[in-house]
Amino acid sequence: MSVTDRAIEMIKEMIVSGRLSPGARLPKEDVLAERLGLSRNSLREAVRAMAAMRILDVRHGDGTYVSSLEPHLLLETLSFASDVSRGAAARQLLQVRRMVEPQATAAAAALIDDARLRELREILDRCAAAESVEEFVSLDNEFHHTIAATVGNPVLTMLLRVLSVRTHQVRVARGADTEAALQSAHREHESILRALRARDPQLAGAAAAVHVAAVEQWLGECDGQEE
Repeated sequence: MSVTDRAIEMIKEMIVSGRLSPGARLPKEDVLAERLGLSRNSLREAVRAMAAMRILDVRHGDGTYVSSLEPHLLLETLSFASDVSRGAAARQLLQVRRMVEPQATAAAAALIDDARLRELREILDRCAAAESVEEFVSLDNEFHHTIAATVGNPVLTMLLRVLSVRTHQVRVARGADTEAALQSAHREHESILRALRARDPQLAGAAAAVHVAAVEQWLGECDGQEE
């Protein structure tokens, strides 16, 4: 284990043990370095790494604080894994999405109100009028994120946002080759919206499962062409 990794583990242990709570300010650099038996350079590297992981919040001119440590905040760091995933790794991420999104959509069907239904209708209307693949895919993501947000669980919303990144990137990269897939996606979105409007959790979950399975198959075909 490198000195920096050891420093990270030591600071994490302080947080896990409760010696540093969410929102707490870390001791001054020289004090903390001496307490942990580290050089100030090693401590700085550890702090930078933990700030990138959203565990610490460096406020220039004020000090370094433990972040809120809210799960949805920490999940943001997973977006990089989704960004760079290819082949089997990308399919594994989508498999997780297939397990989670139908349940989220079913939960949304039991909670959704008329205002949110109008919002989803407007998004799909914009999808139908989209003039580019990029615009369509952006609205596709907005549609799914809006449904997830209906559940009122920011952890769930962020997790599904992370899981959809790879699909977004490949769709844009494939350009015109995605036209048929995007048309199918729009039809599947309409099915999901009908189920939500009926406030039928079982039907909404099934419609979402069909949609994600189709996306998974399409993504596998795209990755196969790239290999």
